[in-house]
Amino acid sequence: MFRKSKTLLPLLLLVWFLIKLGQIPLTLVNSLASLLYKCYFLLSKINKLSPSEIFKKRKIKHEIQIKNSSIRGLRLHLLFSKKKRGRPRIQPFLPFYLGKLKKLLNKIFPKPLRIGVGLAIVALTLFAYSYFLIVIAHDLPSPDKLSNLQGPLTTTFYDRKGRLLYKLYEGRNRTLVSLKDLPPDLVDATIAIEDKHFYNHPGVDIFAVGRALLSNARDESVQGGSTITQQLIKNTLLTPERTLERKIKEVLLSFWAEKIFTKEEILSMYFNESPYGGTAWGIEAAAETYFNKKAKDLNLAESAFLAGLPASPTTYSPFGAHPELSKKRQRQVLNRMVEDGYISKSQSDEAAKLDLNFNTLNNQIKAPHFVMYTREILAKKYGEKVVSQGGLKVITTLDLDIQEMVEEVVKNEVASLLNLNVTNGAAMVTDAKTGQILAMVGSKNYFDLKLGNYNVTTAERQPGSSIKPVTYATAFKMGYSPGNILLDTPTVFKNAWETYAPINYDGKFHGAVTIRVALGSSYNVTAVKMLQIVGIQNMIQTAKDLGITTFKDPNRYGLSLTLGGGEVKLIDMMSVYGTLSQNGVKYEVSPVLMIADASGVIIEDNQTPQGSQVLAPGVAYLLTDILMDNKARTPAFGENSLLKIRNHQVAVKTGTTDSKKDNWTFGYTPEYVVGVWVGNNDSSPMDSSLTSGITGAAPIWNKIMNNLLIDKTPVIFKKPDDIVLASVDGRKDYIVSDLSQRSVVGMERKRVKDDKTKEEKDVITFTDPFTTVQSDQSGTTTMP
Repeated sequence: MFRKSKTLLPLLLLVWFLIKLGQIPLTLVNSLASLLYKCYFLLSKINKLSPSEIFKKRKIKHEIQIKNSSIRGLRLHLLFSKKKRGRPRIQPFLPFYLGKLKKLLNKIFPKPLRIGVGLAIVALTLFAYSYFLIVIAHDLPSPDKLSNLQGPLTTTFYDRKGRLLYKLYEGRNRTLVSLKDLPPDLVDATIAIEDKHFYNHPGVDIFAVGRALLSNARDESVQGGSTITQQLIKNTLLTPERTLERKIKEVLLSFWAEKIFTKEEILSMYFNESPYGGTAWGIEAAAETYFNKKAKDLNLAESAFLAGLPASPTTYSPFGAHPELSKKRQRQVLNRMVEDGYISKSQSDEAAKLDLNFNTLNNQIKAPHFVMYTREILAKKYGEKVVSQGGLKVITTLDLDIQEMVEEVVKNEVASLLNLNVTNGAAMVTDAKTGQILAMVGSKNYFDLKLGNYNVTTAERQPGSSIKPVTYATAFKMGYSPGNILLDTPTVFKNAWETYAPINYDGKFHGAVTIRVALGSSYNVTAVKMLQIVGIQNMIQTAKDLGITTFKDPNRYGLSLTLGGGEVKLIDMMSVYGTLSQNGVKYEVSPVLMIADASGVIIEDNQTPQGSQVLAPGVAYLLTDILMDNKARTPAFGENSLLKIRNHQVAVKTGTTDSKKDNWTFGYTPEYVVGVWVGNNDSSPMDSSLTSGITGAAPIWNKIMNNLLIDKTPVIFKKPDDIVLASVDGRKDYIVSDLSQRSVVGMERKRVKDDKTKEEKDVITFTDPFTTVQSDQSGTTTMP
């Protein structure tokens, strides 16, 4: 009894304390006490005994039971004593804490709330089921259609004037083949890379889905978890859009198809209905297209290559924009075959070493790099099947006349550079006012399968000094201007990970120079100083605004970024210079004017693109004014360089990497943007005598630009209203009137006497955050 009182005492004290605080009304306590007394009274009446008599009766009964049976008494003793006497028994860990958790949840979520949540879940389930029946299940096609699919239609590409460039698909290029006629290596390779559990799952591989989600969550290479059955369904019965509704349909139809067809039938249909790129739809057509042989005659190396294509035929095609990825994909397939035990490591290595002798393209195609690039864009947007077999009519932005002119110039000029170890070249022309691609030449000869189909315009290469305008654009946004003085002096930059001492291309230092001359003549030291002042992160943000897509992690880059230390794409640089040409209005670089489906319905219309203001008009104009200033670039390139186009306002910038691996020239008028690259696909250095602005890309750029502007009325760049002349660091130059002006250097003017000549002269001492320079009225510069 004492123990019970000890147990109840804290509870009674708590109740009393809550009553005092007013948390429990006294009336409620009285009601509970009254209710307990009534219950106890009724219990006593039922047993016709008083509470004390009930206790006595239970005690006597207990003693009698113990006397009648010692074993039974012992059990009863243990039963009763475990709660009253003796050493308390330890309760199991998990049930004890589960009970505690249950009590806690009951307090947090009272019964009315639990009932409400349960009803909501039931209602939600009923709604989802109804939605599924009405919207999704109603539109599900039958998997029976897999055995009776509709024939393909030809997709055609035209230039902007309606001239045919390419027929992407023709029905005769599709040939059915039986599974038993395919080589085992091809079947094994396909299962290994696409669906290793193909013979064990019911249509959907839960483990593959989980693995893909985990890989994507870790920001590793994007993976898919679709089975062969799902891919067959997606390629044949469903549209390619990436929506939850389409994915649900795909899963349901995969389960359904597995009930109708055998695994062998599904695999056979997959080989006959999968896209392998270009005109090849199905494995037999793919074998003929790529290797000019029957599918049954494919060896291990060829089988591994073809097995890797359906995941992304455009990306992994040897005829596409990234032919180097085809070999990488083949190696990935071979490695998976080794992991799954289909082949040995030595067989894999031997197959990887074999040269793949690809068949030449039989189809007539014009502007091949451009067509394949456009096809890649459309395949990502609409899906492989729609593009290859949907009968689309694609009106592109290309001007075939300009394209053929650019192809001829690139081919002839690269041939003349062989003595400088230059083996390839690329060029692009865009409409400055819309961003539309007028010409794209990815290499000197697309049909040279060793070098040609590598598309440099979409590859990542180092831009050299051609990226400097982005640094100065960042500075101009902050209030600096072309007249600001910078000190081109020996400077060492130190930080936690590098000691960097940039030098100029001519090995000289030029003292105090304006930003106008520093950018026009492409001095390196001043550009690095400017980047240090404005900050790498700010420069990268400006680059992204202008169209650069490759500067993703600011922590990867140092001050060499302004000299080309980060890779870019030529097509992105066209966006940068195109934006400058339009006073800061950016138009996305686009290859498509209009697309109509097989019924003639317009599904895409880009004839009037909308630009976005990503750079202040005044800031963009300051850069244009420098880049078209022939005097500003004369110290580096001379007065009559190939960068000068007579009778026209043309802004231009060159770039060459220190190692001579990449050489660029970009230039623009208010109407055209032209970009040119020369180098070697494997990034091997060109001859050290190659000079930016005289040899390499500049002559190609000069000829293309002159051909574009011949017989054209000169068009001048429009100067924004906020561009005015003002005194900047002691001289007149343009500024943006709306921005607070800033300076980099401090200047101190003194009149001193020359010890040798005894003549007095004015000496100006310039000081920036890094170095000090003195200059007299004669122009002589000394660096203390």
